[in-house]
Amino acid sequence: MLTRRHFIQTTAALFSASISSPLLADTWPTEAEKAAWDGQVTPPGYNPATSNPWGLHPRFLPQRVVAKDGLVAGDIHVDAVARYLYHIEEGGTAMRYGVAIARGKLYEPGVYTIKRKVRWPHWQPTQNMIDRDPELYADIADGMEPGPENALGSRALYLYVGDRDTYLRIHGTPHPSSIGGRASSGCVRMVMAHINDLYANVAIGSTAFLYSAEDSVTPRS
Repeated sequence: MLTRRHFIQTTAALFSASISSPLLADTWPTEAEKAAWDGQVTPPGYNPATSNPWGLHPRFLPQRVVAKDGLVAGDIHVDAVARYLYHIEEGGTAMRYGVAIARGKLYEPGVYTIKRKVRWPHWQPTQNMIDRDPELYADIADGMEPGPENALGSRALYLYVGDRDTYLRIHGTPHPSSIGGRASSGCVRMVMAHINDLYANVAIGSTAFLYSAEDSVTPRS
């Protein structure tokens, strides 16, 4: 298991300061629809470091931080205890975002490859999700069309192990109040305006490291 203790011990100075989306869906939004939805989920005069109509704790707003030497630019690291996602940049920096992770034992630490990314994706609950919460998913078992109320939100990064789709995603959420908590059925959630920024800078083939949420190390914010 990839633990947060391993993350802290090996990169102690690292920083300072579930789901499916069908490849062959019947309908896809137009570019005009996508642009209109982007406008809906982006605050007026949006500034990533200060805009906060969602009422997030300030530490969950995007920040550029210093990264430890030797980390691979383009990689993503998710600290599930502090609820941070770090995207490593060229030149020794990283962008840090607040996230929500899966509830209970549904969170799956590991090393994944981002093999697909979609702007305004479709979404359909997995059979395991339906079996686990039949009442919750009864009305949407056949899936949801893209849009601001879709469970994957505005953007989704698809996590694979080898050629196997894990059905785990890093994605936007229509429930920004969940950021900082444990809310999803396996995925990593972000504010839609934040993942819109991240998405543009993530390359297919990048590695995502999801660290354990059960580690006893106390996070520092």
